Amino acid sequence: MAVLGQGLVLMVAGMGIVYLFLTVLIVVAKYASAFVSRFDGILPQEAPKKAPRPTASSDDADVALAIAVALNG
Repeated sequence: MAVLGQGLVLMVAGMGIVYLFLTVLIVVAKYASAFVSRFDGILPQEAPKKAPRPTASSDDADVALAIAVALNG
């Protein structure tokens, strides 16, 4: 029965340590995010570059070729 009690104490202590670690981790991440956001304006962010739009092809031969390749794959 003593071994069961020791196991229970060890389990509660381990879970407490993990809970404490995760709480500290969340608090540190929150304050680190607030700290880093202060310096967000130092380096300007570039606007994402838009890829050129492909031109629509009304050529039925290209569509037929794509279907043939897909079916004969």
